[in-house]
Amino acid sequence: MAIARYGYKDGSGEYFIILNTDKCNGCGKCAEACPYGVLVMGEDPTDPLRDEPVPVVADEHKKKIKYSCAPCKPVGVEKPTLPCVKACPNDALSHSW
Repeated sequence: MAIARYGYKDGSGEYFIILNTDKCNGCGKCAEACPYGVLVMGEDPTDPLRDEPVPVVADEHKKKIKYSCAPCKPVGVEKPTLPCVKACPNDALSHSW
């Protein structure tokens, strides 16, 4: 199983968007569903020879996923389903917070 993890760990927790590239079909629905442009379609970091694109975190959001994705995380809800995760028809996307 090929897993791509986008994000970071700091003193307040772990903030990762996790993609199972084996399940991803490159449809782009997750990137379309992201209201803040955090996800964009690009080259598979686990398989550069892959033809289909996969969601990757846009460069301007790589160091601040915790803040970029915060508006989609309801206060007081533990492990909410983010719009990007909900939009994935293959259950290829998840998050760590």
